[in-house]
Amino acid sequence: MTAIYPEVVEAARSPLDLGGWRVESGSAQRGDAYCDFGRRTLRVPSGPSHRERAVRAHELMHVRISPHQVLPEAVLSSTSARARECAEEYRVNRTLRVVGLDTSALCDGTERHGGAGLAEVGDWSEAVCFYLAVKGTGAEAPYLRGISRVASPWAKTLRHLGRRVDEIDASLDVAQMTDVTLDDEGCPRGYRAHTLSVAELVTRMIHAAPPRDADDVKRLSRSLLPGARRAPSGVFAPLVWRSDSLGEGSTALRGSRSGRVTHQGSALRYPTRLLTDPYARAFVSGRRRGGGVIVLDQSGSMDLTREDVERVARRAPGSWVLGYSHRPGDAGATPNAWVLAGPGGMVREVPTGNVGNGVDGPILRFAVTLNRGRGPLYWVSDGQVTDSNDHPSTALSRECALTLLRHRFIVLRSVDDISPSAVSTPWSRLGRVGEAVRSLEHAV
Repeated sequence: MTAIYPEVVEAARSPLDLGGWRVESGSAQRGDAYCDFGRRTLRVPSGPSHRERAVRAHELMHVRISPHQVLPEAVLSSTSARARECAEEYRVNRTLRVVGLDTSALCDGTERHGGAGLAEVGDWSEAVCFYLAVKGTGAEAPYLRGISRVASPWAKTLRHLGRRVDEIDASLDVAQMTDVTLDDEGCPRGYRAHTLSVAELVTRMIHAAPPRDADDVKRLSRSLLPGARRAPSGVFAPLVWRSDSLGEGSTALRGSRSGRVTHQGSALRYPTRLLTDPYARAFVSGRRRGGGVIVLDQSGSMDLTREDVERVARRAPGSWVLGYSHRPGDAGATPNAWVLAGPGGMVREVPTGNVGNGVDGPILRFAVTLNRGRGPLYWVSDGQVTDSNDHPSTALSRECALTLLRHRFIVLRSVDDISPSAVSTPWSRLGRVGEAVRSLEHAV
């Protein structure tokens, strides 16, 4: 049995008081070997075959050059976790090739079927990420053949990605690529120069819509060039809420309720009175004054002050006031939605926007769920809906238009137009959403 000593491999970069490694015997099958820095466990095959030696070298190279410590969030914000994981797999394999190991043995024969399977189910994100994990090994060619059999534009786009990664490889020598010293932000220099650079390309590609034809392939390929604009994603980004708490409550910002307690009605407000009140006066009649939700588009040059928000809140007492703006291409690290005011008060500081829209649909749907009192719903916007990469989208505009019509939003172009008696701005002045609303109304 082969003797394996991870401590010797990491001795040049780690303090001696970390303790020893636990070595487990695994196989050369994909996924069965790993390097776990948290538990200091290495699972590798111990046999003498060419493939087993290659897998063993791969995991030991992780011990030698991969980050041991938790990396600062500031350096990870533009990349996704899966993109970083696969980019690091590629850096390890690239290092092994540079030092003379034949990485063609890192192939278990499942890659062609795996590539075809990802294309058949339409998993573009994983198809891109896994390409990095097999690039430069004996698994790259069969993997691309499997994808090409089902989705030829995917395979062509991945080859373009491969050429951009090759350019990053050519710009760094082996010392720069494997440098484990920490920079001023606490990130290993080699990891930052190579892995994060590759992960940024991968993240940019997985956040774009999958290519369907030659034009899509060209568009995606151009988006990988330095300084190029990201390609359209065709989807909204998920909401990422800012966690700031509201300020102290203010009666001026709260809604008030008129009406009286009665033994009948449709609003069961005090259910315990069905047992405690001899007349079962558990219902409330009358209407709530105020309430509702106001959604403010803070993209572009719209710069709201605290005074603006307070003015909005006073015009619609008791309403929730929400703001939103998404940073184009953000991987989920930057908040893109926030509460500006509510029945309990206002924020102490109004967040600035992040240039793009990106979450119009999700924030409008959230406003509907927040509006439990069935008050008025306002959306202050120019009607220019964009996807997560800040590209206009006809499909997403139609999605927002359906929400606006179904829930009777009042759409306004300025916060100064908000009032209890406000009516929507004419649809002809509300960009693509206005066009989508008019087409839906004509269809009906």
